[in-house]
Amino acid sequence: MTLQGTLRRTAVVALCAAALTAGLPAAAVQAEPIGRLHGKEWSLKDTGSTARLRGLSAVSRSTAWASGSAGTVLRTVDGGRSWASVGPPGTADLQFRDIEAFDARRAVALSIGEGEDSRVYRTQDGGQTWTETFRNDHPAAFYDCMTFFDADNGLALSDPVDGRFRLLATSDGGRSWAVLPDAGMPEALPGEFAFAASGQCLTSAGGSDAWIATGGGATARVLHSADRGRTWSAAESQLPSGPAAGVFATAFRDRTHGLAVGGDFQPGVPSPLAAARTLDGGALWTSAAQPPPAYRSGVSWLPYSTSVALAVGPTGTDATFDAGRTWQPFDQGSYDTVDCAFDLGCWAAGEKGRVARLE
Repeated sequence: MTLQGTLRRTAVVALCAAALTAGLPAAAVQAEPIGRLHGKEWSLKDTGSTARLRGLSAVSRSTAWASGSAGTVLRTVDGGRSWASVGPPGTADLQFRDIEAFDARRAVALSIGEGEDSRVYRTQDGGQTWTETFRNDHPAAFYDCMTFFDADNGLALSDPVDGRFRLLATSDGGRSWAVLPDAGMPEALPGEFAFAASGQCLTSAGGSDAWIATGGGATARVLHSADRGRTWSAAESQLPSGPAAGVFATAFRDRTHGLAVGGDFQPGVPSPLAAARTLDGGALWTSAAQPPPAYRSGVSWLPYSTSVALAVGPTGTDATFDAGRTWQPFDQGSYDTVDCAFDLGCWAAGEKGRVARLE
């Protein structure tokens, strides 16, 4: 998830300026993506990679970062016409399941796995050089995803350790990390964990609110913190839960309005009721009246919209035009994650190096 909330005001000013320059009313520019996706489609970009790309950070329509298997980190600064492979050296055995970028030069990448395979790397020169800023030394920890509230403050999530989800926190843009006390974390359910499928099992909105998406236990839950991860409350989501099922991703357009998607990732296994929405920050979740037809692993609101969002998975993309009440098929291509930038640049990424931009 990008720093969309932080940059929203800047984006509105920029869009209005562009509208005036073009001789159009500013309201027309802002309203266009809110009501419909008519004439828009995913446009595949040739990345030159065969990696499965589950990490994605949309900086703008021109700049995006993607990360995935075999130590892969990709970056484009020309709208996807060309891609540079800029992953940290010596990491071919790692899977970078999440990446959070602040601009074309600064990004933080998270690799998953047991023990020392869970690591965090940071670059400030577009991937020319990387610094390893965290390496897990707890044998029971397994880090899945991360989020940033702003360019300095962020969190990284591990599956439960000693019966509670574990969190890392940074206050210097990912240069250093510290394990947060777990006294304010509810006990995990037996078998409960987070899915490292799209970089969206931990998301945030505004300056202090964060959400954890879970599965694997008796119920699929969403945990909410209003104080940057110090204390948490848990709510049942109504999505299916099991060894391969749960909430895979959430997206919040502000601190109260959110979407959750997931299901069972096993091919051919039905995933009924695999989407829900909340109007109160995640205390209560309501199942979509018409959910996506199959498991979905990633979700993103369109910027400046109160009603339009996209959900992606291996069997296709769905769109909602009523804030998650109903979902409609939009595309049949395979994607694992989706992210939209402040300037209306929406990107999706997935298997076999697939990356697309909404055109």
